[in-house]
Amino acid sequence: MFVPIILIITLFLAGSVTAYIMLNKAKKKERGLLAPDGKKGKKGANAKSLNNDTAVELALKRLEKNPQDTEALLVLAEKYYNQQNWEKAFKTYETLCISSSGRPGVDYFEIHLRCGQAAVNDGRLDEAFKNFVVAASFNNSDYRVHFELGNLSFLNGNYEKAVTHLTKARTLNPEHAPSLCVLGHAYFKLKKYKEAMVNIRKALDLVPGDKETLFTLAECYEESGQTDQATRIYCHLRADPEWGPASCLAVGMIYSSTQRLDEAAVNFSIGLQHNNIKTAIALELRYQLAMVYLKKNDISNALAHLNTINNERPDYKNTATLIQQYTEMYSNRNLQTYIMSQPDEFLGLCRKIVISFFSKAKVKIMQTNMTSRDWADILAQVDTPRWSSIIGFRFFRTQGNIGELVIRDFHAYLRNVKADKGVCFGFGLFTDDAKRFTEARLIDLVDKPRLTALLGNVDSVTQPMPKR
Repeated sequence: MFVPIILIITLFLAGSVTAYIMLNKAKKKERGLLAPDGKKGKKGANAKSLNNDTAVELALKRLEKNPQDTEALLVLAEKYYNQQNWEKAFKTYETLCISSSGRPGVDYFEIHLRCGQAAVNDGRLDEAFKNFVVAASFNNSDYRVHFELGNLSFLNGNYEKAVTHLTKARTLNPEHAPSLCVLGHAYFKLKKYKEAMVNIRKALDLVPGDKETLFTLAECYEESGQTDQATRIYCHLRADPEWGPASCLAVGMIYSSTQRLDEAAVNFSIGLQHNNIKTAIALELRYQLAMVYLKKNDISNALAHLNTINNERPDYKNTATLIQQYTEMYSNRNLQTYIMSQPDEFLGLCRKIVISFFSKAKVKIMQTNMTSRDWADILAQVDTPRWSSIIGFRFFRTQGNIGELVIRDFHAYLRNVKADKGVCFGFGLFTDDAKRFTEARLIDLVDKPRLTALLGNVDSVTQPMPKR
């Protein structure tokens, strides 16, 4: 009676052991890392069996007894790799590279390749490079190792070397979209926009939804002067959660550079409406929007954005200087007129300054001229109880440094109109060379503090514009 039962139990146990051995061999063949006769096995269809709980538990038990167990390490490494746990994947594959050294039947190419890939994703670029080089020594005709070396070279900023490896990867596998994509980006960094566009378009044919590559294609168009094509792509990407803010910034800059200020402001504003914007892009969007408002003479809105930037990053570009400058301007209407108004309004203010410049003087405007938006010239007959002279006045609107060359030009103007002396007003700073040039000449330099004081006293002084 007991014999059949014992026989059944024996047969059941033998079958279980045989099934486990066959399953274990099948897993090794699917992984392609440990194959019979040292040859890489073919991947099986049942990918879920790679990292099942049972296999992992068995691997952990085996490693408790032998931390260098190659087969157990392969199971764990595969698990961490598929879970994208890059730190553990790298450390496990690194252990494999050492512990399995010299063991027949181990696919060292695949182990070093994956060790390098895990290292890249974990930010260990030096370790990644070493592993990719070793992998290439085992198999230099696999497109994957050339892609990885090219991608790593790209990440390190070695774009020429990246092109070399990625071109070889493309040759070995012309349909590998990542190789084409990174190759296009490398050519873009090298400012070879034609070559970049060829590879990027091919990559987009293979993977149409790659927004980063589409954004780079737009950059290629922009750098090549094809701004219409670039604008269309940027506008297409504006709503994208990841690439929308950068696209809004790019297209806004295009519009701003062509003085399409309203469209620029709209795009910068759309960019700021996105959630989770990268800090650098958010700051630049707000800064450029402020610059547009300044171009539109909308100081109030410009200051609002500049103050927001200053609260987040006080050292961002020239934000602090702009706030100080335009806060002062916002509180002084004459300053706004002097710096930002249209030519007729600016000339009217300059006439007021000329009339009020000498106390108790009778002033007759003889000539006004504004050939450049950056400055205006006024020639006047000035009579006081003590003297009478023809004086030339030049008003610079620039807020930068005023150098010797422009003062020399003003001196030539004074000689041409036969003026007795000259007065030069500047909202910026006169350079030392400019000051030295006027020391031996009858030219008076009026800097920003004096000009600001004058502008505070001219409202009550009026004189009708001459009929033309």
